[in-house]
Amino acid sequence: MSSSPASSYSTWLSFAIIGVVVAGGGAAFAYTAGWLSPQALTSQKLVDALAPATGPALGHRRNHAKGICFTGQFEANGSGASLSKASMLAAGSYAVVGRLNLGTPDPKANDATVRVRGLGIQITGADGQQWRSAMIDPPFFPVSTPQAFYELLIASASKDPEAMKRFAGAHPEIAAFGGWAKATPWTASYAEDRFNSLNSFIFTNAAGAEQAVRWSLVPTVAASALAPDDLAKRNADFLEQEIAERVKAGPVQWKMVVTLANPGDPTADPSKAWPDDRKTVEVGTLSATQILAEDHGPCRDINFDPTVLPDGIRTSDDPFPAARSAAYAVSFDRRTAEAGSYPTQQGAQQ
Repeated sequence: MSSSPASSYSTWLSFAIIGVVVAGGGAAFAYTAGWLSPQALTSQKLVDALAPATGPALGHRRNHAKGICFTGQFEANGSGASLSKASMLAAGSYAVVGRLNLGTPDPKANDATVRVRGLGIQITGADGQQWRSAMIDPPFFPVSTPQAFYELLIASASKDPEAMKRFAGAHPEIAAFGGWAKATPWTASYAEDRFNSLNSFIFTNAAGAEQAVRWSLVPTVAASALAPDDLAKRNADFLEQEIAERVKAGPVQWKMVVTLANPGDPTADPSKAWPDDRKTVEVGTLSATQILAEDHGPCRDINFDPTVLPDGIRTSDDPFPAARSAAYAVSFDRRTAEAGSYPTQQGAQQ
């Protein structure tokens, strides 16, 4: 990206708008202690702001509305047990329900038009505790605070042609996200994407030692970049169709890699990536073994609330998980009340 605001603005403005539909890792934010006045902002207002001009798709998630379920296992290798006493990091196999998805409020969106992809998981330990996580494929979030994200929603929906320019001037960190969106190749499969927690959490081990971390699911297959012309020719549902066919041939796997923060690394700002030299620990392998259409799949009614955590993992000073939790709850309540409007997909993948 150019260092000149005037020259760089036109390059990444269109990608800044993509931030409005950013996935799982931070799709919507709500009032949370100390950030915003409850008179100025509520989780209801933020969820409202996610809706397109035509209104929300009734019965669907208010963002990441297009998705497909999977079931499988998390095979922990035991390397994470020294970092966290979470039961599902002890060596063993644990049940997983997951959802592959696109960062859009439109459940009928063309897969080739949605830049951000997401993966939500629920891992259940032998003791019944759960670890839920909603991850996306960008390596950092477009803005640094919940307030900034709300302002992004408002600016991107504004009819004022200067609204986004003013927003970008006030939040220069969004340029990095625009650069990622422009330069990073599109892949041909969910199986080829790396998904990142972006938010920071605290691992606590059996001895009480604490460590700030972020985690990622790293694909085990090489990515095949799609040229723009090839991407444009793909079926509107090519990602769902491809992953269903791929899993029929065998499990699709990602390695779970935990990145350890050094003292002083920012933990409250997901727009700032940690340096590449930070220590990482591979703690296990996530396997998707069955794909199911969402209309009758086990992920449909799961709220991938990032504050649902087992003993041994807790939130950090990052305000986003609590804020996301509040907004996700509003979205969940609304789509549950609208369940009669959720269409059954005839002939969906099994």
